[in-house]
Amino acid sequence: MIIRDASTDDAAAIAAIANHYIQETSVSFNEVNKSVPDIKDEVAARHAAGCAYLVAERDQKILGFATYSQFRSGTGYRHTMEHTVMISPNEVGQGTGGALMQALETHARAAGVHSLVAGISAENSEAIGFHRKIGFDHIVCLPEMGFKFGRWIDLVLLQKRLLSDPDSR
Repeated sequence: MIIRDASTDDAAAIAAIANHYIQETSVSFNEVNKSVPDIKDEVAARHAAGCAYLVAERDQKILGFATYSQFRSGTGYRHTMEHTVMISPNEVGQGTGGALMQALETHARAAGVHSLVAGISAENSEAIGFHRKIGFDHIVCLPEMGFKFGRWIDLVLLQKRLLSDPDSR
């Protein structure tokens, strides 16, 4: 397995992974599938902004992706990023997520990111456990933040501090 920067050529594979979770699970609160052009634009925009968009690949097959972007708008948030990591369902538990997160954190530290934030569906106990295992702290559970499949779903926020002083890197 290799971890590399995503390219716009990876958009169809990335969309297929994301759309599985959009259609079949409450992992994503999104109810609208990602299109290939949307993913191409997102990959290009994240790279242009200096943010990571990575894929894990084996035998020329995309196994998963990870990316981050600014947590909220405004200059005061410029050192806090929210990330997404999604793995092909048949790759879950095989180390792909850990490898992607390690590479994502390395990129973020080099970019001067102070902390990464994970916003996770409270119904996704596997992702919460994964993030706790790799050093994320549980910050808060926000009740009824998402609505999908006819029900309200809580949102759990976790945070990992990477740098104490982003300007000292």
